Amino acid sequence: MTEEEAAQTPDEEQPEGTEPADEADAESETEQSVEDVLGPTSTSLVAKVAVEDEGLAVDLEEHLADLERRREEAEAEAEEFESKLKRKQADFQNYKKRAKKRQEQLEERATEDLVERLLDVHENLKRAVEDDHENVESLREGVELTLKELNRVLDEENVTEIEPDPGEDVDPQRHEVMMRVDSDHPEDTIADVYRPGYEMADKVLQSAQVTVSDGEGDEE
Repeated sequence: MTEEEAAQTPDEEQPEGTEPADEADAESETEQSVEDVLGPTSTSLVAKVAVEDEGLAVDLEEHLADLERRREEAEAEAEEFESKLKRKQADFQNYKKRAKKRQEQLEERATEDLVERLLDVHENLKRAVEDDHENVESLREGVELTLKELNRVLDEENVTEIEPDPGEDVDPQRHEVMMRVDSDHPEDTIADVYRPGYEMADKVLQSAQVTVSDGEGDEE
């Protein structure tokens, strides 16, 4: 073979799966240059960080999945609490309605019971007015019996008279001052009861009408 034929002969083909010598040499040189710049210790650390980053990514994904699961559980629990609260509110509203209705029924029954007991008093007063009486004394006895019956009904309802004694201090909650009069009692105290009042279980139904002393009679 002549020198010209040898020069024209193509390079021998590289086996498949192998890199050309010049590319392999280039990569080797690149790695060598990086190692020369960072140093062997830094290069090793970079490799470890790459591995750790992959592990951290996996941990982060698992953590995010756990947070999502907890969020879903919290939402489900919140919905359950809200549902229970709505049921409790509905039950409370129904209870209020039942209690109000029961109170109204009790008041109606109490009124009916009082009226029934007053019917006897009413009938006795009617007889006292309509019947012929031989004298005033017999009429008086009938009225007294009727009054006694009425007082019994009022006692059963815990109704008491407000009738202060002369000389007592005026109670604006229970006494209504009609006028000021000359009296032997101390000034600004009750001189006399014009009309008694009534209270029921410490609730004033009707104030007692009273006169108040000016104290002038005491000075004389």
